[in-house]
Amino acid sequence: MESVETMDHSIVVPYDFTPVAMNAVAHSVILASRLKVGITLLHIIGKESEEETKKKAMEEEVQKILVQWNVTPNYLIRAGSIFKTINKVANELSATLIVMGTHGLKGIQKITGSRALKVIVGSRIPFLVIQDAPKPNLQYKNLVFPVDFKTENKEKLRWVEFMHEHFDSKTFLLTNTSKAIGEIENRTRANLAFSKTFLEERRIDYELVVIDKEKSLSDGTIEFTLERDADLIIIMTTRDISFHDYIIGAQEQYMIANSAKLPVMVINPRTDLIKYGYKNF
Repeated sequence: MESVETMDHSIVVPYDFTPVAMNAVAHSVILASRLKVGITLLHIIGKESEEETKKKAMEEEVQKILVQWNVTPNYLIRAGSIFKTINKVANELSATLIVMGTHGLKGIQKITGSRALKVIVGSRIPFLVIQDAPKPNLQYKNLVFPVDFKTENKEKLRWVEFMHEHFDSKTFLLTNTSKAIGEIENRTRANLAFSKTFLEERRIDYELVVIDKEKSLSDGTIEFTLERDADLIIIMTTRDISFHDYIIGAQEQYMIANSAKLPVMVINPRTDLIKYGYKNF
C-alpha cells in the first residue's frame, strides 16, 4: 500500500470482497487507462482494531487484480460508515471518480430506499454505479442524457464534456412529452436548447430523441439505453433530497438500481452554483 499522497486523483472503488465489487474494479481499469489516473480500493471496517486482520486479505485481492488486468491498485482500510467514509476519503484524495458496485433494490430497500442513493447524496465527486461486469470492448462511446424541467440538468453537461474529451463520446439527449399538454414542457424545452447549444459550441456529437409520452422518463431512458446498446446513463440527484423521498422512492434510486443492470453516472447538484443561476458552471 502506497502513501495517501500518491493516491491523489485516483478512482476510488469501495471494496467489500464481493463479485459486484470486483465488477466495479473491472470498470475502473477501463476508466483509469483513459483518464491516466490510479485506482484506490477502499475497504471500510467497523472498528480500527480490525485493520490488521484485513490487510492480508486486501493484499491478496490486489494480487488477483494484478494477475487479471496487469494493474496494481492502491488500497486503504478505514473505520467508519459507508454513508460518510466513502465521500470523506474521496475528498481527501481529490478523487476523479467513485466507482461503486450495487446489488440493486432488494428486500427492505424497496421500502426504505436505496442504500446506494444514500451513499451518493452529498458527494462533490461523481459516482459511477455499476451492477454487472463491463460488456465486451466497453469504451463509453454512447452516453444517454435524460433531460427534464430541472435547472440543475445543466450541471450534467460538464461531465458530458469530460467523457467526450477522454472517450470521444456521442450523447443522446433524451426527453419525453408531457401527458397533460402532449408536447415538451417549456422548462424542459429550455434545458434542451441550452444543452444543444453547449454541445454544438464544443463540437460534441449528439442526437435528440423524444420518447413516448406514455412512458416515464426513467423507464424510457432504460428502454432506450438497452435498444441502442448505449454504454452509460448520466443523471442528477434531486436537490435537497429528504427522508420522505427515500420512503416513497426517489426516481434516482430506480435508475441507479435499474433491473437492466446498466451503468449509471450520478452527479449531485452543486449548491455553490445557485447564486449564479448555473450560468457559470
